[in-house]
Amino acid sequence: MLSIRRFGRVGAFLVGAMAALVLASCTDVAQLPKQVRPFSSETRALLVKNDMDEKSPILVRIFKEDSSFEVWKQQKTTGRFALVKSYQICKWSGGLGPKVKEGDRQSPEGFYTIYPGQMNPKSAYYLSFNIGFPNAYDRAHSRTGVALMVHGICSSAGCYAMNDDQMQEIWTFARTAFEGGQRAFQVQAYPFRMTPENMAKHYGDPNMPFWKMLKVGYDHFEVTHQEPKVDVCSGQYVFNSNSQNGIAFNPTGACPVMTVPEPLRVAVAQKEAQDDAKTQIVLAQLQQDQIKSERREQDKLNPHPTMLASIFGAPKAAEATKLSTPAAPAPTAVAQLTPAVAASAQKAVDPIHTGSIQKAPAAVPATAKAKAAPVAVSQPMLAAREPAAAPASDFGAEPPVGATAYAESEQPKHRSLFARLIGKNSTPENETAPVIPAALQTNTAATAAAAGSTGSIVSLPR
Repeated sequence: MLSIRRFGRVGAFLVGAMAALVLASCTDVAQLPKQVRPFSSETRALLVKNDMDEKSPILVRIFKEDSSFEVWKQQKTTGRFALVKSYQICKWSGGLGPKVKEGDRQSPEGFYTIYPGQMNPKSAYYLSFNIGFPNAYDRAHSRTGVALMVHGICSSAGCYAMNDDQMQEIWTFARTAFEGGQRAFQVQAYPFRMTPENMAKHYGDPNMPFWKMLKVGYDHFEVTHQEPKVDVCSGQYVFNSNSQNGIAFNPTGACPVMTVPEPLRVAVAQKEAQDDAKTQIVLAQLQQDQIKSERREQDKLNPHPTMLASIFGAPKAAEATKLSTPAAPAPTAVAQLTPAVAASAQKAVDPIHTGSIQKAPAAVPATAKAKAAPVAVSQPMLAAREPAAAPASDFGAEPPVGATAYAESEQPKHRSLFARLIGKNSTPENETAPVIPAALQTNTAATAAAAGSTGSIVSLPR
């Protein structure tokens, strides 16, 4: 029993000692200079899981559009690079496209090489390393700029800025790789992931020729998962190329005769062909979507009749016919006229009395409403001669039936309300005056004398 108790005390002591050691180690790591701090236990476990040595070579890829900073590390068994960590870039400057000149506040794009001498443990931005801009390609195109960095503090004026914890781990990846014998590591900075969808999306960008060149290097890495050999000649990037005659690559001179290992050349060519075909398909779809979008916007500005009908509803067929077909005058109204006037009225309505859609004679625009005016026989000719009665049609009132008497004349001229009010002759030139039956002459003499055949002004009722 005693031995068990002693064992329990020893066990408790050992547990406490181990906890103290862990706490001390944490305190020691925090007190170490930031440029020599080791990986965290979580990162060590991740390296083991991915078959990677702590000091194996690294490669970095940057994608502006989705603000991704990837660290790739060489695996022990395959010798190929695999993604180990991806970080969200805290801030980068400018837009998609390469840096061109000092002061444009643009983060670089291209292929850059980082040597130990470019690492800065005493940076004012926590920790940093110089990207190496301008490289041979940039200098061949007279691009200028200095001190383009990857650093901490999350503040950028042309750099790629990370937060301090991210920069601490990125620095450790680089430092341990150099300790393991890597002479330099490569940074591949892209505007976006060079997929067919993204190439189609940005197809019209002025930087597309430059990006297509970058995509060749992107494809070399995607096919092999090995760091591509990068050279510059004739002002262009070339990848995994060997000069046949031993002539060095000259960034501003003509490219020598070059060869690429055949299996690699074939594999990259196949990938490029597949990607190009997909890009054209996506591009065609994007163009169709753009056309549809523009049509929708145009329809909003200038609604099509069918769109209006869908919103407000199309008129029923019967209602549409009713609106478009002038109604025939009531037979009783014609029958009430004197024989001469009735004949004129009947002649005027004959073309439309069946209800078919025909154009009414121009001389009788008022006959379409004649059915609503059953006027006594002694009134129509007086109404026809009464200047004050005519304006009623201009305001929507139904004119007297007597207006149909004009059907016997040669298409009288239409007059405005204003012309009739100021006393223009009610009988236009070359127009035959309506024939007044003898039976009505006596009854209308007084009125005719008052109104006058010359169309003198008659006072309107107030």
